[in-house]
Amino acid sequence: MSERTTLPPHRAPGAPPAVREPAHVPVAHVVRGGIVEGVHHGSVVVLAADGSVEFQAGDIEAAFYPRSALKPLQAVGLLRAGLPPLEDPLLALVAASHSGEERHLAAARDILALGQLTEDDLRNVPDLPYDPAVRDEWIRRGLGPTRLAQNCSGKHAAMLLTCRTRDWQLDNYLDPGHPLQRELAAAVADLTGQGIARVTVDGCGAPLFSVSLHGLTRAAARLATAAPGTDEGRIAQAMREHPEMVSGSARDVARLVRAVPGLLAKDGFEGVQIAALPDGRAVGVKIADGGDRARMPVTAAALSHCGVAPEALAPFTTTPVLGGGAPVGVLRAANTLAPYAI
Repeated sequence: MSERTTLPPHRAPGAPPAVREPAHVPVAHVVRGGIVEGVHHGSVVVLAADGSVEFQAGDIEAAFYPRSALKPLQAVGLLRAGLPPLEDPLLALVAASHSGEERHLAAARDILALGQLTEDDLRNVPDLPYDPAVRDEWIRRGLGPTRLAQNCSGKHAAMLLTCRTRDWQLDNYLDPGHPLQRELAAAVADLTGQGIARVTVDGCGAPLFSVSLHGLTRAAARLATAAPGTDEGRIAQAMREHPEMVSGSARDVARLVRAVPGLLAKDGFEGVQIAALPDGRAVGVKIADGGDRARMPVTAAALSHCGVAPEALAPFTTTPVLGGGAPVGVLRAANTLAPYAI
């Protein structure tokens, strides 16, 4: 099969971010009965359309691991490395942390089939479906963990298909020294505009690259503003048009994308969220303790500073705090985000 030359970088990446203990600040409050019962610390960055930092809280320059919020960048890297053309729903799955619904499994199988590959070729960790309802049904059917059901199977299927297309070795495609992973690292450095501070292993077994929250958010803006037909633009289009493939039918990220026209969004484990608008305004969120419950209220507060309509964000700004089964408070963005908190 034919080789493909790696595209030149958009610009030479800068220095890697500093590896240090992040100086996070309070970003979310758990309020019960009028008293702040709990505090989530974290960091937030809001970029203006020209790429300048409009607002920041905490430490947006320290090295951190974006977890699955890095997948859109890796998806661009796969296209640059020679991933064959895919229909948009399949391309959305390449950037997905999917819920394990049947449509997700079928799409992963379709990607594998294009390279005459099967689930046995995958090297991600076997798991149950991510969505609780889907997982419960899976267990009721007597099914156990599989590589296809694991939420990163779309990315892994695309990695294998790219290797098949480039005549690269398949069985060690997760090795950081593999040609595929070197190309993905180069794409991450290009899109973020900075070198990679550290490389470790993500939960699925794939190499995970450390950048800064600022760099990750800058990359999200690059995808959101990319011209149609470019590798970045193709990923952005697929993610916008098929948010349920990127996450799942019951996931808050899919609902947010449907609520805000043109929004590009991706979550990641350990409380990470990026979101970007077509004009380049973008937000990045990291919840220090990894608490997922704080991720969306903080993201909504950050997006409000981008001028997103309050009515579009209203379903995402707070989470009820219950007492005796009835609401007695809320989880909301902390005063750190004022006056932008809703």
